[in-house]
Amino acid sequence: MILNRPTLDAIVAGRVDRAYRRWARPRVRSGTRMRTAVGVLEVTEVVRVDPASLGDDEAQRAGLPDADALRRALTRRKEGDVYLVRLRYAGADPRVALREDAEISEDVRRTLDRRLDRMDAAADAPWTRQVLAAIEDQPAVVSTELAAGLGMERMVFKRRVRRLKELGLTESLEVGYRLSRRGAAYLHEGDSPARRE
Repeated sequence: MILNRPTLDAIVAGRVDRAYRRWARPRVRSGTRMRTAVGVLEVTEVVRVDPASLGDDEAQRAGLPDADALRRALTRRKEGDVYLVRLRYAGADPRVALREDAEISEDVRRTLDRRLDRMDAAADAPWTRQVLAAIEDQPAVVSTELAAGLGMERMVFKRRVRRLKELGLTESLEVGYRLSRRGAAYLHEGDSPARRE
């Protein structure tokens, strides 16, 4: 479920608490958590509604100026029912705090080593440390170039970087990536195997 930045900001500020979508079947359910540019949003309710019942108040609570604008937005898709999706800001993206944490204890190092080793074992060839090293050596370089330099397809490379981001080791930039503080500490503190290969 895609929400634009002004809508996301309005959800955080408490001015918007819902979205309306036309779907053949709901694509989210109550309890779904979504990471966004502003943090984590939680879906608190998904209910089918009659679009004729939606007025200006409902539209404004969805970040639109009035009911006519809401109805126009809902006509972009012709098929399906209209659903009210209630949303709430659930807090900052936990990966932000994780990537800022440069304290790599021996337990944390062993856990990261095991996770990266499992990712490597599940692939055709080891890749985790090479990707971390490439990002460190070439921050803010477009993914197409980084992938080509490692002999990977771009989409495979991007999926792999997302997995490293889940561990708090990398972060996305407007163009390309860089190591997080946690990623740099993992590569360079203690006895990291990351640069041995």
